[in-house]
Amino acid sequence: MAAAKKKLHVRETVSLYEAKTTLSALVERAAQGEEFVIAKSGKPKALLVPLGDVRPLRRPGQGRGKWKVGADFDAPLPEKVLAEFEGSRA
Repeated sequence: MAAAKKKLHVRETVSLYEAKTTLSALVERAAQGEEFVIAKSGKPKALLVPLGDVRPLRRPGQGRGKWKVGADFDAPLPEKVLAEFEGSRA
C-alpha cells in the first residue's frame, strides 16, 4: 500500500507591520484557504490559517435526564461475553 502523500502548503510570509495594516484582507484570504506566516524582524512568530471546525463547543449537562443507566450497569459480564473479550470461546 502506498503511503499517503501530505498536502504541500505554500505559506506566504508577511511582516508583523504588514499583517497589522492589512489584517482584514489577510483574514479574508485565510478564510479562502491560504496560510500566512507572520514574522517579526524576519523571524516567524505566528501562523494564520483557515478555521477548520466552526461548531460550537459542547456544554456539559445538555443530555441530563434524557437517558438512564441500568441498575445492573456494573454487574459482572456473562461468562460467554467475558470469554469473547478474552479471546477464548465458551
